[in-house]
Amino acid sequence: MILELIEEFAPQVPTMRPIAGLDFGDKTIGVALSDRMLNIATPLETIRRKKFTLDAEALLALLAKNEVGGIVLGFPRNMDGSEGPRCQKTRAFARNLERLTPLPITYWDERLSTVAAERALLLADVSRAKRADVIDHVAAGFILQGALDRLSHLRRQ
Repeated sequence: MILELIEEFAPQVPTMRPIAGLDFGDKTIGVALSDRMLNIATPLETIRRKKFTLDAEALLALLAKNEVGGIVLGFPRNMDGSEGPRCQKTRAFARNLERLTPLPITYWDERLSTVAAERALLLADVSRAKRADVIDHVAAGFILQGALDRLSHLRRQ
């Protein structure tokens, strides 16, 4: 089930189950996981994309292994807030994934998440080669943390 708004997504996530954050790209899918209390996002791994069937199989196995209760998919809006071709690809991926899993799926604005991840890795003095290996799942962590912060705010209301 795809829920456009995180406010709709929140009540669909089972309690005490982590949420996965995804940074979906043409070549990779960065994956991050929350803790069971939905407070902290941790970058997990990057899946190298091959074709949808294999990508989905690897992703769903990872989600099942970690008992994930929902998926936050980074939504790559343009800087002016409009939707471009990358948003269309992300929506198509979500629709295809929705057919394979009962997990609720929502979108989170990922503008500048990769820039933030790159900056954090540079500050940590991570080598260029290592940054290339981890940038996507670190960006997924930034995406997921933004969503977790919003969910935390919703729970306090």
